[in-house]
Amino acid sequence: MQERALVLGGGGVTGVAWELGLLAGLAERGVPVADADLVVGTSAGSVVGAQVCSGVPLEQLYEAQLAPPSGELAARLGVAVLARMVWAGARTRDPVRARARIGAMALAARTPSEASRRAVIEARLPTARWPERRLLVTAVDASSGEFVVFDGGDSAVSLVDAVGASCAVPGVWPPVTIGARRFVDGGMRSAVNADLAAGARRVLVIAPTSGAFGPMPRLAAQVAGLRAAGSRVAVVTPDAAARKAIGRNVLDPARRAGSARAGRAQAAVVADEVAALWV
Repeated sequence: MQERALVLGGGGVTGVAWELGLLAGLAERGVPVADADLVVGTSAGSVVGAQVCSGVPLEQLYEAQLAPPSGELAARLGVAVLARMVWAGARTRDPVRARARIGAMALAARTPSEASRRAVIEARLPTARWPERRLLVTAVDASSGEFVVFDGGDSAVSLVDAVGASCAVPGVWPPVTIGARRFVDGGMRSAVNADLAAGARRVLVIAPTSGAFGPMPRLAAQVAGLRAAGSRVAVVTPDAAARKAIGRNVLDPARRAGSARAGRAQAAVVADEVAALWV
């Protein structure tokens, strides 16, 4: 059984910023949760997971979130896209079939090119090499709806492509080609995928968003399953100030700095709770 697992959920560019702010603030208060034995990353969380496992100091990663946005592709997760995802997922109780329908929507959507999006993902990662520490990156096969977890064990799958796949929001960003398959956002299975931390004695879940629709597994059920199996679990979600900083468009780079600062401020509030679990 692994001792400590850090689960990082999805939430767009503001989710990346808020998570890094929270992690930096916790480290500043003597709670080094980024030193987890296992890191699980979904969508935005896969970016943060790759960053914190890279060896680059958290403070440096945090400071990068405060810089003016540049080189980012502007996007909006609009009502129409959300409605199509919910409609695709709500038409069946079969989670695999629901994800395949969402994948079909993603494959048919007009989006920026894969190459332009890959350049953005590559720029976000301090290194293109998989870390020595165990990092799990989630994605979904756009054609079959299969849930896939990349861990660096397959040398044919680069870290950049795995993270890109995990961040490929259907209808917004292009599905990512890996071999003969194309993949979309791991958040289409669950915004958090906390159940992948099964077996860890202590699990910290950091979830910028935790909503679910259709047959998606709910975070509460995943946490209950972990606890029933003997894990101690703590969950941190954005507080009111952080939600205000994040705003309604989680893909807006202009809100990145404010989200990072809000995460760092929230660390002061949750530090004792997290330390009781972690230290």
